[in-house]
Amino acid sequence: MRQSTLRTAGAIAFTLLTACCAYSQTQTLNIWPGVAPGSENWTQKEKSADNTPVGTVVFNVVTPTLTVYLPEHTKATGTGVIIAPGGAFVALAIDLEGYNVARWLQEKGIAAFVLKYRIIEKHGEGIPPNLNVDEAGKYGIADGIQAIKIVRQHAAEWGISPDRVGFMGFSAGAMVTSGTLLQKDAAARPNFAAPIYGCPFGAMPAIPAKLPPIFMAWAQDDPYAGMVARFYNALQSAGQKPEAHIFSSGGHGFGMKKQGATTDHWIDEFYYWLEAQGFTKPAPR
Repeated sequence: MRQSTLRTAGAIAFTLLTACCAYSQTQTLNIWPGVAPGSENWTQKEKSADNTPVGTVVFNVVTPTLTVYLPEHTKATGTGVIIAPGGAFVALAIDLEGYNVARWLQEKGIAAFVLKYRIIEKHGEGIPPNLNVDEAGKYGIADGIQAIKIVRQHAAEWGISPDRVGFMGFSAGAMVTSGTLLQKDAAARPNFAAPIYGCPFGAMPAIPAKLPPIFMAWAQDDPYAGMVARFYNALQSAGQKPEAHIFSSGGHGFGMKKQGATTDHWIDEFYYWLEAQGFTKPAPR
């Protein structure tokens, strides 16, 4: 083989490798151009705890961000999912309910965007006893609505279709999901939504007449199962037909845990549901 041919082949291989690596890497960006509106006077300092039983946990978020996980070109479906971890609005289980979910979807050809949304300052251990969940959650919901705008603005750059942007959230993140789903501006809603073992935990908001497809999953032994079921029933009463997977066990906060329960496979069920909706096939150009 001639040396020039070898050089050409090498250049092509390098280009392909660079493209592959570019799509396997992640990037993180702020979702607001400046200070997020409503938290201009917040003085808390963000911090994280590593190696907890659920991996890395983040506290005191003031600056909301999106971490982008793009699939390889050969796998890309043109579908994207924004992921909101849970943590009672005082923490974010960003590994178990964020990055680990994003990597799973990325491998399936689905672009994933982990939303690190604003949460209130944490004092002491556990959930504050007098937490006003509607007040605490309004910042995360605002960040969720903004995240959808950002993903759609970058849709061409990230290889997704602006009308195939979904939203998934866990526990408190599911309340953020419901806030984006039920917002008054129908055009700004996600194209599908997946609240996982969570719901509007405070006052039940009004349910619009027409909503995008909804996937829900929770376990019967979850202490919040009754509240999630209440949301499911409210959706049904408003004429919606959410897909619901109610597992016999698994507790609350199972995320991507493998604990020998049927909840171990909730994300497979989610993928099958996406497949039935047509979101796993490449978007038409």
